[in-house]
Formats: sequence, C-alpha cells, structure tokens
Amino acid sequence: MDTLSYKTKSAKKEEVERNWYIVDGENQIVGRMCSQIATVLRGKHKPSYTPHVDTGDYVIVINADKVRFTGAKWDQKEYITFSGYPGGQKRRIAKEQLEKKPYAIVESAVRGMLPKTKLGRAMIKKLFVYTGSVHPHKAQKPETLEV
Repeated sequence: MDTLSYKTKSAKKEEVERNWYIVDGENQIVGRMCSQIATVLRGKHKPSYTPHVDTGDYVIVINADKVRFTGAKWDQKEYITFSGYPGGQKRRIAKEQLEKKPYAIVESAVRGMLPKTKLGRAMIKKLFVYTGSVHPHKAQKPETLEV
C-alpha cells in the first residue's frame, strides 16, 4: 500500500484558480447574504481550501442600496468609525449609513466575517460592491451566485 496517495494536498497561491461571482443584493437580508459572500471570498466552498492560503474567488455585489435588515436594526444598529484623534469617534445608525454610504453596510459586514490578518486584508480586496445594477466587470464573465 502506497502511503503517499493518502497525503492531504495543500493549495499553493500560484496554483489557485479564481472565478468571478455576482450577487444581487435586492431584498436580501444583510447578515445571511454576507456570510455566504465571506465563505466564497475565503475559498471554503472549494475542496482545495487551505487555511493559510487565499483560495477564494472574486465577488461582485450589485444593488447594495436595496438590502434589508430584520427587526429594528435600521434604527438600532450603529456603525462606529475612529480617526485616531481624541474626540474622533463618529457613530451612524444604519438608516443614515444607507443614505450616505450604502455600499459600506455590505463591506463592513463581510469584513467582520473575515480573518483579522494579512490574509483577511487580501481577501477583502476581492470584494466589489456597487449601489446600482451596473458594474464594470462584464469582461470577467461573472457567474450568478444564489444566496
């Protein structure tokens, strides 16, 4: 019996094949949609997933301004930013965030679900969020991702 045939195959960053997916955010619940997006960005949907290698795919989110929350999150959920200076903390409720930066709702939700390391910062760069239904990535021929 050959023991080498049973070894686990680790992915290498040079060998990773990346696909492009598109997600329509219209009438999608933010947390449920973003958890599936984070899974695809990490590469956990692939059999070649390796924890220390970025094996994920690219994800395009359109209609990010038409997402929805459950319960009273529109009035209660806060987005907090800090400039680093004394008194530099700013808070926005979800309703205000939707008016000023609707793409930031999806981006911050996905960012919170990714690792807080160099690898996580590389993964978030493969996420593209747009408020309308138009995006500039038609040449990549993205496949539809059902969430």
